[in-house]
Amino acid sequence: MSLAFALLLGALSALVMLPAAQHLRSLQDGERARATLHTAGACMTGQCKVTFEADGQTVVADLPVGSGGGKSSVGAAVDVRYQADDPRVVAREQDTGGGGAALLAWLTAGAAVFFLALSGAAAIFLARQRRT
Repeated sequence: MSLAFALLLGALSALVMLPAAQHLRSLQDGERARATLHTAGACMTGQCKVTFEADGQTVVADLPVGSGGGKSSVGAAVDVRYQADDPRVVAREQDTGGGGAALLAWLTAGAAVFFLALSGAAAIFLARQRRT
């Protein structure tokens, strides 16, 4: 069971959280805008939306997975960075260092290593029990 947890947590870290953190970091040099939280929710899971002006047009964009600010209420002002060629690709400016996704990537990777070590210890213990 602990081996399954190790594999699951390792996959979560490598396939979900690391790419999310890299995506957030890729927007560090993006265009800056002042936005309004349009839809509040679980921002860490990508369920928040912001509204802002880009090139004279109003843009409503989803915040990506790994974003912070989930405790902010609708109408709260936030600074965002967006891609100049596609303003719908946006992230909170505070999250462009990797945000919560980077933290979760490290935590899930650490938990995966812990469960992998636990699996190894259990295998050694069982092997010794069989000899006696």
